[in-house]
Amino acid sequence: MNLLVLCPHFAPDLAPTGEVMTQIAEQLVARGHRLHVVTSLPWYQHHAIEPGWGGRAVRHDDTEWGRITRVHPFPTDKRNIPARALGFAGFTALTGLAGLVSRSRPDVVLAMSPPLTLGAAGWAAARAHRVPFVFNIQDVFPDVAVELGALTNPKVIAAASFVERETYLRADAVTVLSEDLKDNVAAKIAGRRGTAGHADKVRVIPNFIDTDWIRPGERENAYRREHGLEGKTVVMYAGNVGLSQSLDLVLAAATHLAHDPQVVFVVNGGGSALAGLQQAAAGMDNVRFVGMQPKARLPEVAAAADLHVVPLRTGLARSSVPSKLYTILAAGRPVVASVDRGTEVARTVEQAGAGLAVPPDDAEAFTKAIERLVQAPAEATAMGAAGRRFVERWASPAAVAEAYDALFEELRSGR
Repeated sequence: MNLLVLCPHFAPDLAPTGEVMTQIAEQLVARGHRLHVVTSLPWYQHHAIEPGWGGRAVRHDDTEWGRITRVHPFPTDKRNIPARALGFAGFTALTGLAGLVSRSRPDVVLAMSPPLTLGAAGWAAARAHRVPFVFNIQDVFPDVAVELGALTNPKVIAAASFVERETYLRADAVTVLSEDLKDNVAAKIAGRRGTAGHADKVRVIPNFIDTDWIRPGERENAYRREHGLEGKTVVMYAGNVGLSQSLDLVLAAATHLAHDPQVVFVVNGGGSALAGLQQAAAGMDNVRFVGMQPKARLPEVAAAADLHVVPLRTGLARSSVPSKLYTILAAGRPVVASVDRGTEVARTVEQAGAGLAVPPDDAEAFTKAIERLVQAPAEATAMGAAGRRFVERWASPAAVAEAYDALFEELRSGR
């Protein structure tokens, strides 16, 4: 079938959601579908249009499986909420227009959030083409922004919540990554018009990880040699350095373990909070900062760590499931997750036996968990192997693509 996909990022952009949607698209193409992907020009890494991609507000690339339309994302500083809202509005308008004038009539429209506004563009395109609309939720907005304190104006929060709820109601299906997110979304539309008899509108389809590509590898690899990490015990945070992560916990743990010259903490990535974190870490010899690496090096980066950390601020694990968790499990490395109890991330770590889950924003508990696994390498290795076994069974590309395929067919036949 023909699929119209609206998403904020797509390869070669390096955003985590871009990686997710690129992988989903590849699997859908492998199942025989044709796609028209409408996305942004690459801009995520430096919050500016990448060299070689500027000069035009809209670009089209035809492929053997369909077309990619890239539009200007109007990049802004994440901390400037009004400017970011205007940027989202401009990007959404261009994306929606491109979806409306798609060369081939789609059979289904799939839109990804965040940004939440892409839901409106997806609904408009689906309505114009008279086809089902599937809304894919990676992070629940505005919940995440409210938890971070980025949104505090009650009127703005109410307006965003209204858009969120109305988009859920108008979607033929809403896909989320976990049971936590399903409960969150379902509660917001319970008893609302259009939901009677449609308790199954919200579906759980996890993001997948390519377990053939991300595999347990040698620790002493080229990444370690490049950054002077040979022979060290490496505790790594790899990913976006932003407002959602409690990376002050990493510095607290590094301070506590500064007496051990063998232990090094590595922050691999970039983002709006990087400069502040680097300033806070000034003079700490056991903390290293490494810039975001090309996608091709992801297996090597993941393998270079003895222990990975996933520190999310209080409340965020109920609205978000970081894709880096599955990368860590696939790499066969143990993880210390600082997240809300009872959430998908905590349950996954505990059920898989893949590491330790501690309460969010608790520096003492976080540090003790890291210290325990650093001092017990055999236990850490066993946890890494358990995580690998778990992810092989649960989040394969084929299983996730089959779930989307079945949903699309169900909705189309229902029409």
